[in-house]
Amino acid sequence: MLFNFSATSDFDFITCFARHIQAPVHNGVLEIPEKLGRGSIRKLVFGADFKITLHHYLLQEELLLERTASGLGNELITIFFYDNEQPLGVAYNQEPPVLFSQRNESAIQVTSNDLSSTIRFPAQQRIQYVVVAITPTRLKELLGIRNPNSVLQTITGSGNSFLFFESMLAEAKLLLNKMTAVDMQESLSHFYMQIKVQELLYLVFHKLSLRESAAHQPINSVDAARLLHVRQAILRDLSAPPVLRELAHLAAMSETKLKQLFKQTFGTPIYTYYQQARMEEAAFLLKHGRHSVAQAGYELGFSNLSHFSRLFEKHYGQKPKKYSAS
Repeated sequence: MLFNFSATSDFDFITCFARHIQAPVHNGVLEIPEKLGRGSIRKLVFGADFKITLHHYLLQEELLLERTASGLGNELITIFFYDNEQPLGVAYNQEPPVLFSQRNESAIQVTSNDLSSTIRFPAQQRIQYVVVAITPTRLKELLGIRNPNSVLQTITGSGNSFLFFESMLAEAKLLLNKMTAVDMQESLSHFYMQIKVQELLYLVFHKLSLRESAAHQPINSVDAARLLHVRQAILRDLSAPPVLRELAHLAAMSETKLKQLFKQTFGTPIYTYYQQARMEEAAFLLKHGRHSVAQAGYELGFSNLSHFSRLFEKHYGQKPKKYSAS
């Protein structure tokens, strides 16, 4: 199923999607018809400049959401919280979707509303995510930061084009689960949800506020698509370190531009991102893959297990053997 929409500031997703699937909306809730799956989409409004949409469903067929930039500039920020064990497909510039999350990592996206994107939701899998739409002015008022770094200045400024990814912390996952389970018939539920979504915003913007300040490089849909393909190439084989020259060729960018945009978007340099992903994969193999320390190390390209052990301890505070047994 394909749903295409233009990202104008007055666009109401739930109303237009309900019309698309020929289903009614009652009190801000769209129940997914049985013929399409089960679950619901709920909209909550905290003012004309601050709204959230909660998606919680399982669909019988794949869903493609195509967002087309309106071409009217940007005065709206979209914050996308995705919480699911299954990877999600996302793309920019009408490219084929690539993985948005890797073992539920990089599952938060903060973007200006002037980037065209496609999100692929697989069939027969539980989908749970929250979309926050807020104006830069309202967000700046909520954050109340006196001396914001360059990242927050870019996001809360006017007319900037940006894309930032952050990992999903356990605390954020817990908040999303609580929000999904709220009984909206309870008298203070709307107030409770407003508090919880502000907690979510605190978690992501606290992490973004810790990023290094640097001059912001404007990003467009083509750049965003290429960065996702670079990220996918890095994660495809964690046993081999990335080669900057090859990644720059893949991205059709200079090495300098790629390094700048990658660090800006994902928060770390390319090699650091690779090493973090490598250690996260090692932790997964030790905990869930029933790998020995040697097996995990060799699978991730370490010929020196002492080096693997030291690097793992640096990331997790424990040697891999102790981590595996805990």
